[in-house]
Amino acid sequence: MTDDIAASTPASGLPPRSEGYAGDPAVRAEWDGRYADRQQLWSGRPNGALVAEVAGLTPGRVLDVGCGEGADALWLARGGWDVTALDVSGVALERAAGHAREAGLTVRWVHAELTEAALPPGSFDLVSAQYPALLRTLEAAAERALLAAVAPGGVLLLVHHAGMDTREAHESGFDPADYLWPSTVAALLDDDWVVEVDEQRPRVAPPGGAGAHHTDDLVLRVRRLR
Repeated sequence: MTDDIAASTPASGLPPRSEGYAGDPAVRAEWDGRYADRQQLWSGRPNGALVAEVAGLTPGRVLDVGCGEGADALWLARGGWDVTALDVSGVALERAAGHAREAGLTVRWVHAELTEAALPPGSFDLVSAQYPALLRTLEAAAERALLAAVAPGGVLLLVHHAGMDTREAHESGFDPADYLWPSTVAALLDDDWVVEVDEQRPRVAPPGGAGAHHTDDLVLRVRRLR
């Protein structure tokens, strides 16, 4: 990864939550609040679909989008990957960085929204987005940012909860149409990409943590040819 990213979010620590963030402050505050409400939000174990799909890949540079408390990032680092992990929540990143220090692992932490992170294009052999809460725009900015980060020959792995994308808008304000899904990314693929996996399958869920009630995954794995 390039030095400009490492300089803004060093692997040895994180900037104060009020500084060094690239993105909408309201989005950061929402997710900081969710993490602050619980001592641990997620299970602390890597997502099953990630473990299954990465098994045959040669470790290289990986971007973990929406890394949360760092379980996937740490698992990838243990497997020999050069990990850059991104999240909007400073609370989550502080926890993740603490876990990495305890484990003696090096991860580059990026405190930003994906579309504001200014990641060097075509830099990652694997881009992993596990159940991301990425808002859609008319320009499909989030979808295009995921695809743009993948290096030629590299893989984008996008996993989401099956069935949520077809739900009606909820009275709480949640509307699936507001968010990125595997289908919205697949719709942008051209001849530079080949689809390796596009399916719904039973979820192999880590025990405990938020979201454990979801039973099926949508898995999209695509490879960039050039």
